[in-house]
Amino acid sequence: MDYSGIFTYMYSEIALIGVIVAALLYDLAAGEKGRRFFHHAVCVLMLLFIAGTVVPYHKETAGIFGGMYIYSPVGSIVKSILAIGTLIVFLQAEPWLRREDTRFKRGEFYVLVLSTLLGMDFMISAGHFMMFFLGLELASVPMACLVAFDKYKGNSAEAGAKYILSALFASGLMLYGISFLYGTTGTLYFEDMPAGLTGSPLQILSLVFFFVGLGFKLSLVPFHLWTADTYQGAPTAVTSYLSVISKGAAAFALMVILVKVFAPMTEYWQLMLYIVIVLSITVANIFAIRQKNLKRFLAFSSISQAGYIMLAVISGTPYGMTSLIFYVLVYMAANLAAFGVIGTIEQHTHGKVSMDDYNGLYSTNPKLAVTMTLALFSLAGIPPFAGFFSKFFIFAAAFEEGFHVLVFIALINTVISLYYYLLVVKAMFINRNDSPVATFRSDGSTRLGLVLCLAGVLALGIVSSIFDGINLYAFGM
Repeated sequence: MDYSGIFTYMYSEIALIGVIVAALLYDLAAGEKGRRFFHHAVCVLMLLFIAGTVVPYHKETAGIFGGMYIYSPVGSIVKSILAIGTLIVFLQAEPWLRREDTRFKRGEFYVLVLSTLLGMDFMISAGHFMMFFLGLELASVPMACLVAFDKYKGNSAEAGAKYILSALFASGLMLYGISFLYGTTGTLYFEDMPAGLTGSPLQILSLVFFFVGLGFKLSLVPFHLWTADTYQGAPTAVTSYLSVISKGAAAFALMVILVKVFAPMTEYWQLMLYIVIVLSITVANIFAIRQKNLKRFLAFSSISQAGYIMLAVISGTPYGMTSLIFYVLVYMAANLAAFGVIGTIEQHTHGKVSMDDYNGLYSTNPKLAVTMTLALFSLAGIPPFAGFFSKFFIFAAAFEEGFHVLVFIALINTVISLYYYLLVVKAMFINRNDSPVATFRSDGSTRLGLVLCLAGVLALGIVSSIFDGINLYAFGM
């Protein structure tokens, strides 16, 4: 058997393993002087990785290793988007990693983040529940270490404990549900399982348990209680990674499994998603209005955004899949821009993350204020920013499948979300402050990360060919 041909379908995972090994060896071999260039070395490696994997090598879907690993062009596109988001997180994390208490741990940070990214890649390409579960755990366990990275500062250790305990119970329920599926169908392969699904009570219970596991990863209501405390306690760079990259991989994997595996039980999982979507976008919007800590504010914003992403999932169509990918891409640009501003101000003000601290920000740091405003406008879905078009596509995908009332509820919640996003804008531009955040200049790495995010917020809405290109690469449509 020609294994060289087989492994070309795993080029993304193999290249990422190479980046992880190179970063690990650099951390072990480099001395004190060499570690000063660690950030630059890792960013260059990630840039080379993205350049080598951004265009799918193969145009056709193929299964290898007996169907446990499924290569698909659409999966390859999602992996590239997540890798680009990871690079932006690395750029924005540099000021934090230069601190006296973290600069000796930057090697661990890069390796842990890249390990979670590798796990997400395996989740995306899984064709077997065991492969999927191993990828999920590879993405979750290092994430707990990242959340607790600043264990002697703030609430990082508490956030890590809450995250790992919640992940433990969610993974246990998911594995329990998968065991029910195996017991009733006799297989764990995605392609073989639909033939054995009859909608029996035990299989419905397995569907619920499986959904609970990924509902935790997506922080959907009612599986969201860990989110605000974890986002607040974790380092801001980790919070931004958790809110975007992890969520994007889980959303894609959920849609693939629901459409491919649970196709005979569509009416059950669509009803379940219907309820969860309404709860997520409504409850999150109500609680976001009450938040004064901006990291908790964006935590509830991310819960609401996860509900919107599920509109693409509930459609269950190729158009819905393309809309999901485009939404994740736009959400990544806007949310990383918002967290980039928060992280920059936090580092230069020794921990100011309250909304009241942002009063009068425009008078002292107008560029950061404008960046935050554009990011929030995109998250709110205000035209002509990219968030408007991403919401339009997922609303259209759900509307075409007959979910008219659900789309109407989502539109009402969009208006509510606009109100609380404008609260931050009001604080920066209108509210007065006798002692606003002092004027400062961000480092080059952070500025580059913010520029890339702003380019995405502005360009993704204008260049419609990006959505068409995703559709063409993924489905040839």
